[in-house]
Amino acid sequence: MTRPAVGSTPHRCAECGGYATSGAPDCVTCRELVDGVVEEEWGVFLRRWGVGPDDHRQAAEIAAMVTEEPDRHDWRVVDAALDRLVCGDCGERLGRGPVGCAPCDLAHGFRYTAIETDRPGVPPGNEHAVRVNVSVVRRPHVTSPNELLVRRMMLPAILAGALPTNQQAQHLAALIRKSPAAQRAAILEEAVEKLLQG
Repeated sequence: MTRPAVGSTPHRCAECGGYATSGAPDCVTCRELVDGVVEEEWGVFLRRWGVGPDDHRQAAEIAAMVTEEPDRHDWRVVDAALDRLVCGDCGERLGRGPVGCAPCDLAHGFRYTAIETDRPGVPPGNEHAVRVNVSVVRRPHVTSPNELLVRRMMLPAILAGALPTNQQAQHLAALIRKSPAAQRAAILEEAVEKLLQG
């Protein structure tokens, strides 16, 4: 998947009917799109090192190196590297195990030392928002259902370069808390559309 261009209008997912990426992690198509945000940059990174897509041994060595120095790499490269390592305690992908797994919790914390670079034409902090929302959607078991809903529903607008203000985010959070569960997704989709309109 190529990240949406800044200012583009998100398209609908043929599988779940929501905006593309907003159905993750339950919608397979949307989940693959979210993972693609990370995987695309990993592929670029490996090519710079002269490593082909089928050289799993060398890719694993590079992944281990990246996780030793996360502050020197783009956040997507760090996330992809963690995906290629297995936690010795829980057996999950490193950083994606259950809450309380010490190596996974540590790796998850270190991922936030990686580099975030805003794309041209986005408000300052957009890349951080992309990163946090992608991280939450890819680790759904460690957050509340309401936060997961907000993060996954807002991701299409944020990937397109939008960024809610603090006031907008606080208003939306309060609205979600007060709304019946059955109405929350529709409220969030309306908020996404407003963000996209500017």
